[in-house]
This record gives sequence, structure tokens and C-alpha cells, in this order.
Amino acid sequence: MAKLRVGVVSPEREIWSGEADMVIAKTVDGEIGIMPQHAPVLGVLVEGGVLRVKREGEPELVAAVHGGFISVADDEVSVLAEVAELGSEVDVAAARDALDRAQASIEADQEDADAAVEAKRARARLRAAGEEV
Repeated sequence: MAKLRVGVVSPEREIWSGEADMVIAKTVDGEIGIMPQHAPVLGVLVEGGVLRVKREGEPELVAAVHGGFISVADDEVSVLAEVAELGSEVDVAAARDALDRAQASIEADQEDADAAVEAKRARARLRAAGEEV
């Protein structure tokens, strides 16, 4: 069966690369599932999204992805994230603390855009780590 070649990078580092059977990402136009022989596409990733990479016979790879782009062409998927973190790397206690701080800021000022972004990022990090949000 055909495979996808997948690369996930951020400005700081390469997050992950390898072969996969399916990639699922959330774009500003909605969630997209990519399998081999997918039509070419370029999408804008949402802030606070979760990327899932399915690999036959291996655990699903999950990453918190905050903004950026996804590009698909010729069975190659490139995820160029502004910020990304594998679920296995998430410090759950720190993410919960960040979410609590952001929610407190939002309660004090409903228009606090920075706190809203921080809350989205913290929720994504927790979801990527497999935690309930």
C-alpha cells in the first residue's frame, strides 16, 4: 500500500518526519484527512489545533500545532507550524497551569485576546498529551 512522506517542522526544529498512512489536521476551512494519492492542497492551520499522524502497526503520533500551513503534493505532506509540540513532550502540569492562568485572565477581561490565544494553545497541548480538557 502507498504511504505518505510526512514532515512536521517549526522555526525551532524538525518535530517529526517519516512515513504514514493518514494525516489529520485542522485548518481554517475545517478538519482535513489526507491519505495517499490525495489531491494537492495548501491549507492554513488553526491556532490551537491537534495534528494526528496514523501509522500502521505503530501508535498514533499526536502533536499540538499552533498556526502555520499544511501542504500536500505527490504523497508528500509538509506541516510548517509556527509552534508545534509532540504530545509525548507536553508538560501536563505546566499546560494545566497555563490554561488556569489564561481562563482567569479571560474572566477578568473578556476581550483579552492574548489570554484567549494562550487558552487555545494550552487546550491543544493537553489534548495532544491525551488529557481531558
